[in-house]
Amino acid sequence: MMLRRAHLRAASRRAAALAAALRSRLLLRVFLPLRSGRTARLRYAAVLDGHTVNLHAELPGTVRLPDRAELVLKRGRQRYESPARIYEDPEGRLLMDAVLLLGAEVGGAPVTAGRGQIRLRLITGRRTRQLPLLLVDLPVPYEGPTKPMTASGVTGQRHRIGRSVTGNARVVTADARPGAEVVKVHITHAGIAVDFRVLGARLDDPHAEFLASGRRLRQPVAAGEDGIIRVEVPLEDMEPRRTRPEHWDVAVCGASGARLRLGRRLHDVRNPLRVFAMRTTVIAPPGRRPLLVQPRYTSAGNLRVTCTPMPEAG
Repeated sequence: MMLRRAHLRAASRRAAALAAALRSRLLLRVFLPLRSGRTARLRYAAVLDGHTVNLHAELPGTVRLPDRAELVLKRGRQRYESPARIYEDPEGRLLMDAVLLLGAEVGGAPVTAGRGQIRLRLITGRRTRQLPLLLVDLPVPYEGPTKPMTASGVTGQRHRIGRSVTGNARVVTADARPGAEVVKVHITHAGIAVDFRVLGARLDDPHAEFLASGRRLRQPVAAGEDGIIRVEVPLEDMEPRRTRPEHWDVAVCGASGARLRLGRRLHDVRNPLRVFAMRTTVIAPPGRRPLLVQPRYTSAGNLRVTCTPMPEAG
């Protein structure tokens, strides 16, 4: 069964790659020559930090420098406008730079799952003209210590730049994947507190669980401002029962049985284990042996707290 699914996924990827190649060929050979004088051609298009669309385009030679310009994001009957800058380069070409924020939570366009078309509106006096934005080449992921943000760090929504069959640029939005995103980890001599947000899911009567091998600590959670939730656990409850370290994972659970692991996934780093490293702290719970407490993130981004008993001095 697993082998069959792997074959189906491979066949699906090959079909998608073939469709993309055919679309690009059709765009370059048919639509681009027909539309070159009536569209603004994008030279750069990317979604940065998960919710900021950055665009750079060259306008057709028939266009004159307007009084002002703006991007128009159209989604069904809804429209959202954002300023655009039009300027002339040393060679006399008109170029456009624009930034479009996505998500009402960040002060941008209130978007939901679906597709939105982007156009450039040019305004001179009382005259207006709209140009489609032609996207010939799709954004290519880059290499390095960071990677493109696949989701907004604020809303968890996933945005990407796409294009229609005729090459018109559009923004494609998907809902946030269910997850519990860690905001901050606090360590004191009394215990550990974790601030987090739940995205893409709704949990009724939530509580948190700290899980180690054969052990489960159920803890209440407290809701704060801006959707931040806090869970606290006394370190004396996390003391290892044996001399070897114990590794604790953290999850938030709902009354219906839903469970979300706490972690950090809404970021652009390729090695969260190294970049988000937290220092090891020596804690002495009242009346107990000192502990080495090391919170960290696994390669999958899950929060894990390792408690190691300090060796007794001889």
